[in-house]
Amino acid sequence: MTETEFDNGYWYVDELRVFAKELGIPSTSKLRKDELEKAIKDFLRTGKVKNPTKRNLKKTGEKDISKGLSLTLKVVHYTSNKQTKEFIVTEAKKIVPDLRERSGVRYRLNRWREEQITLGKEITYGDLVHKYIELNQSEEPFARVPHGRYINFVADFLANEKNATREEAIKHWENLKELDIPKTYTSWKKWNAKKS
Repeated sequence: MTETEFDNGYWYVDELRVFAKELGIPSTSKLRKDELEKAIKDFLRTGKVKNPTKRNLKKTGEKDISKGLSLTLKVVHYTSNKQTKEFIVTEAKKIVPDLRERSGVRYRLNRWREEQITLGKEITYGDLVHKYIELNQSEEPFARVPHGRYINFVADFLANEKNATREEAIKHWENLKELDIPKTYTSWKKWNAKKS
């Protein structure tokens, strides 16, 4: 398989984990989808297995949630579950009662948390709450997610197709996933133009 063939396919995370494991990529069960894709593409390009992440994948010790979440608790062994998410939202709304969540905030909050920890910075759950507020209150458009093909396709479709609905965007995304072309709005548009 070439890198282009890989890019033109659509892969579910379970498929990526199996493929990555067959290639000898370590810790496949702990890697995010974007990290699995990066590791596989690196292998297809170079023939060598590389570590796709700098974050610590081996977490040991007591989970933060079992210690009782508080604003002063240091983030050491974070658990991404309903209880943790509700804690962050509840504490944020104590500071900004009418706070509304922007699309994409949780993804960016998680990447910010991972980045801080990878850099060796100690952060608390209070820091997460304040970052959550900051991300939601920012009026700056978020940078595009580099691997978020679905997210970017839907955003581009809604921005460029007259009177488009989210349902239409999702329907066209489902069709695009089956095509042997890059999973982008631009590729879909070109394919559609040729088809007409």
